[in-house]
Amino acid sequence: MQFVESKNLKPGMRLAKPIYNKMGVMLYERDTLLTAAGIKSIENFGLIGIFILEPAEPLPPLSEEDIQFEQFQTIYMFRAKEIMDKLQQQKEPDTLLSLAENIISKYGSLDHKMNFTQNLRSSADFVYKHAISTAILAAMIAHIMHCPASEKVNITIAALLYDLGYLFVPRIILDKAESEMSDEDDKVIQECRRKGYALLDPDSNKYSLNQEVFTLIHQIHVSLATKNIEDLKSKKFSRGAKILIVADMFDKLTAMSLNRAPISEVSTIRYLREYPERYSSAVVSALSHCIHILPIGSSIDLSTGDKGIVIMENPQNFLAPMILNIRDNQIYDLSNPLVAAKMQIVDIMKTMDNRIVIDEATLKHFSSDNNISSTINKYKTKAAKKK
Repeated sequence: MQFVESKNLKPGMRLAKPIYNKMGVMLYERDTLLTAAGIKSIENFGLIGIFILEPAEPLPPLSEEDIQFEQFQTIYMFRAKEIMDKLQQQKEPDTLLSLAENIISKYGSLDHKMNFTQNLRSSADFVYKHAISTAILAAMIAHIMHCPASEKVNITIAALLYDLGYLFVPRIILDKAESEMSDEDDKVIQECRRKGYALLDPDSNKYSLNQEVFTLIHQIHVSLATKNIEDLKSKKFSRGAKILIVADMFDKLTAMSLNRAPISEVSTIRYLREYPERYSSAVVSALSHCIHILPIGSSIDLSTGDKGIVIMENPQNFLAPMILNIRDNQIYDLSNPLVAAKMQIVDIMKTMDNRIVIDEATLKHFSSDNNISSTINKYKTKAAKKK
């Protein structure tokens, strides 16, 4: 799978991901062969590019939930844009609450983990896509942390609005990689955040937002503006703000843009765990219980230099699953201390759009002995009890 900019698309290329309109209607299915007319349509949609399958590459496996997730991401993105456009025009964002409630209805009450597939971002649509992804992640985390309904709504609305100021950040800054950002660029971003916050009219609150929404947005802005971790120790953040801070960074690190490649969910969780003063350990733990970090079928790099495949997740510790070592065709239980002392997971191997490489059907070629089967059943029993 490769990313191809719109200007470089050619007839006969095969789509790796479906394309939807703003109403969520599928315009082009996966594996569709592009035509000259289709390429023109893609350009008219304003897409900077799309994912294309290699000539002999099989269609990656996608569940119905995965397909619906991509569809809803598109619908929600256009709704977020409409809301932000209205706020810029000082008009009532009358669909804001319904969007937040829809996100909570679909993703803030799940009884299972889901695959959080990312979308490609450009400086033109970053604000909307980031807002939607952060809102979905925050709603899922809030559910795992047993937040009451009213708190979920406030958190989700704050997630949709806290980065409103990025609409005013110059493209020349948005197109820079994180390492290229100067202190002056950071000052511009902070000023734009304040400008975006002012759009919500916190003084008169003419849009009748819950006061907690303003508090959450203010707290996350304080966290983002505080570069020195030591300075964070003297600041107090609410549970909702802690959820937003984690969701914000997880989305930024795992999303793909033209100027920055994403890092894996495994590396992202490890990074968040390194800085508990900024990223609440309880929230990071809740996040790891919302989405698949190392799902069944994941191709992995091992500390021994070998490659492996996850054949059974560990609900207690995602870094200690049951794996198949490709080199010796043996199954290893990484929750066993004796095994873990010699072999650990370094990272996951991903496709360009951050999907797992191996599908579950591949795993049916392998069998396990009685000890392995017993451990697998133990994991299944623990997972069932959690539900």
